[in-house]
Amino acid sequence: MRRSVLLAAASLLAVPALLVAQTAKPRYGGWGLELGDMDRSVKPGDDFYAYAEGTWLKNHPIPADKVGAGYNYDLPDEIEGQVRKIVETAAANPTTPTARKVGDFYAAWMDERGIEARGTAPLKPYLARIDAVTTRPELVRLMAQPGWPAPVGIGIGVDQDDPTRYTATAGQARLGLPVRDYYLLTGDKYVAIRAAYRDYLVKLQTLAGIPDAAAKAERIIALETRLSQDQWTPERRRDPIATHNPMTRAQLTKLAPEFDWTATLASMGLGDVRMVDVAETTAVAAAGKRLADVPLSTWKEWVTVRFISDHAAFLPHAFDQANFDFYKKTLYDIPEQRARWKRGMGLLDGALGEAVGAIYVQQYWTPATQAKADELVTDMRAAYKDKIDGAAWMDDATRKAALAKLATFDPRVGHPAKWIDYSTLAVSRTDPLANDLASDAFNWRLQLQRFPHAVDRGLWFMTPQTVNAYYDPTMNQITLPAAILQPPFFDANADPAVNYAETGATTIGHEMGHGFDDQGRQYDEKGRLRDWWTAASAAKYNVQADRLATQFDQYEPIPGTHIKGRLTLGENLADLGGLETAYAAYRRYVARHGEPPVLDGFTGDQRFFIAFAQAWQGKRREGAQRAALLSDPHSPDKYRVDGIVRNFGPWYAAFNVKPGDALYLPPDRRVSVWGQ
Repeated sequence: MRRSVLLAAASLLAVPALLVAQTAKPRYGGWGLELGDMDRSVKPGDDFYAYAEGTWLKNHPIPADKVGAGYNYDLPDEIEGQVRKIVETAAANPTTPTARKVGDFYAAWMDERGIEARGTAPLKPYLARIDAVTTRPELVRLMAQPGWPAPVGIGIGVDQDDPTRYTATAGQARLGLPVRDYYLLTGDKYVAIRAAYRDYLVKLQTLAGIPDAAAKAERIIALETRLSQDQWTPERRRDPIATHNPMTRAQLTKLAPEFDWTATLASMGLGDVRMVDVAETTAVAAAGKRLADVPLSTWKEWVTVRFISDHAAFLPHAFDQANFDFYKKTLYDIPEQRARWKRGMGLLDGALGEAVGAIYVQQYWTPATQAKADELVTDMRAAYKDKIDGAAWMDDATRKAALAKLATFDPRVGHPAKWIDYSTLAVSRTDPLANDLASDAFNWRLQLQRFPHAVDRGLWFMTPQTVNAYYDPTMNQITLPAAILQPPFFDANADPAVNYAETGATTIGHEMGHGFDDQGRQYDEKGRLRDWWTAASAAKYNVQADRLATQFDQYEPIPGTHIKGRLTLGENLADLGGLETAYAAYRRYVARHGEPPVLDGFTGDQRFFIAFAQAWQGKRREGAQRAALLSDPHSPDKYRVDGIVRNFGPWYAAFNVKPGDALYLPPDRRVSVWGQ
């Protein structure tokens, strides 16, 4: 997510207007960067991230309510402020039925006094449903309903063999701790986290008036620990071949008969499906065995406490605070809860995100910005074509297929062409818990309505007000929401070097690059999971990918906790490929318009690389960084800079990096996606 490169037209088109004429002052500095953030006492070849961001890293505190600080945290704050005005206007003076829903959802969430007065009364009907369960099949069907916890998730996705249609899916679901390692790793830190988790489960049950809370917490943790032992690691889950296992009803029954597939699928509205694509097969089978050999009473205890935990934010303050104390303070080292209105913006994104987004786009998105972004996408697409044409390791058959995939890339910029219709979503102005469950049910109904029809390529899986971007391999689409296409990531008035680096490399180039990373490259021009590579080209690609994974395995952001090179490989390949291609596009621009002047002592190439580094401005709390290292496919910000530029020859030339510098790699040890 956030940043990738692409290819298509035979040559670069006329350079976008946003990269030529500066009609106003850029938001940051004199030409688009904050030079005061740099630490010029650091040698670029020793630590380029510190050189570009060292003063900021030393002096900028992490806000007490945040997991980290930096551009990727600051810009969402601005968006939240903009969205807040939209939402509060809708709450005070709704002009349409959908605006009323937005306002009512927010008003119910903000009514802390009413939530306290109602106490646990809104929760009790849901707990009564669990109490009424008397058989395992009944429990399985309850867990399959929207908004309820389950050891296996059943859903709807795009068929990877035929991306024009939908299919039912199944796979391992999350547990109470963020990832399996928290249950299994030794060491004082993880022992303390597990003890705090036990205390949290006791606290929730006590608040809900559930007796014998300590003994139940022990049984719940024992169950989750057994489940975690059979769950797949995050690295293994990245394998699209291993996680693609279409199965008939008979095969499902053989794999995990305990899930009573026919009755369960029917209860979900999927009674007519013939095939289910199972991801983590052995984890699903093991979860079925646990359904059989763990007492039903323990499973009901697990569902109860997980339901309370998942919805704690909608319950009285003591529940919400307990949830924050464990999941944010203990796990991520965040000392202070975010303001309630800010959390409300995130909840609205999930429940009525496109209703808010439609208003956001009207107020903050312009046709001029759309046109400029479209032009830059075209520019990057052309640069990618050049890279594929020139990739010496690709044979002609693979090159032809790669160009076909590039030609069918579908970039979506700004916002959806068609908005979700929320008319059937029921929203209460007094019951935020009911609203959350109603939203889950509404989204599931939408999926069921789409299921019999051809895949809708116009759907977006991020709202326009989201500061992020993504690539979907089954659609061969990159999606760039409106909110990320603004400073510091996109500035029409900035120096061309800045725009090519920050927008071209880290956003557009990165997302397009996912189409050719170790996962995305396994999907063809139609989005099918199909091997379109010759053995010779694949072998050469894998040599480079393996070397990059090995490089990142060596980095240790926290003592004793390394980056997982295989887990982060896709993002690292997208970062490197995006940088290579954006730089090539920038040099094409320079060839047409002449070498740019030196500004503030920096050449155009130097400004390009400094902008690339500053685009990844960020720092995280240790607990949050530890969690990310265990499960996040993205490397920490520092290594998305230092771990990438040290593989790129033009960076060495720009800053005269020599043997003996800490980041120096001999040319034969550098990795390249497309060739330099």
